[in-house]
Amino acid sequence: MPSSGRLKRDPNRGVDGGFPVVGFLAKGGVLVIPILLCSVLALAIFLERAVRFAVLRRRGRHVADRVSALVREGKMEAALEAALKSRSPMGRVLAQGLEVASADRETLETVLVHAIEEEVRALSRYLQALATIGNIAPLLGLLGTVMGMIKAFMAIQELGGKVDASILAGGIWEAMLTTALGLSVALPVMVAHSYLTAQVDRYEARLQDGVVRFFKSKSMACEG
Repeated sequence: MPSSGRLKRDPNRGVDGGFPVVGFLAKGGVLVIPILLCSVLALAIFLERAVRFAVLRRRGRHVADRVSALVREGKMEAALEAALKSRSPMGRVLAQGLEVASADRETLETVLVHAIEEEVRALSRYLQALATIGNIAPLLGLLGTVMGMIKAFMAIQELGGKVDASILAGGIWEAMLTTALGLSVALPVMVAHSYLTAQVDRYEARLQDGVVRFFKSKSMACEG
């Protein structure tokens, strides 16, 4: 008997007797790596977009009000300067409208619609990549499960069908690990994509509202 009362720790197991995270994930096979890379990339995209939206929200908070007020007073140059100084999507859209403010209404509307579309495309950057990650992560997990099941049944065939049930169960749960991992990545990614898409839609509505106020202020300036 050993002189110490301590039990030797199995290096393949965690402190609580379960498998450590790295060893547990390693049992899922090679496809665990691309699934984990998808999760890291999705997190980076979400954080970058979330920070971007927070910054833009502060920058363009009152620019439409300031520009509209200056347009009503007929101070077009000051309005253009205020729009450009804001360095926000709202400011850039209004600046493009102010640059052709003397043109006919149809031309002005075309310019502003194009400006809004440009800003929405910029705000939607990387969102398609996020949606793609949400779609392929569970498929990678399913592929890993299929590959694991194939290996398990190949092993059964090599043993002539004489396999202990516990061994078969162990091979099956290891094969299904990638599906669980893929779903655990895909679910929060799809939630993040929906949240960011809603933010883009909300900002697009703000841009359209700012353009409407710009048209009203321009009409009031012309009547005055």
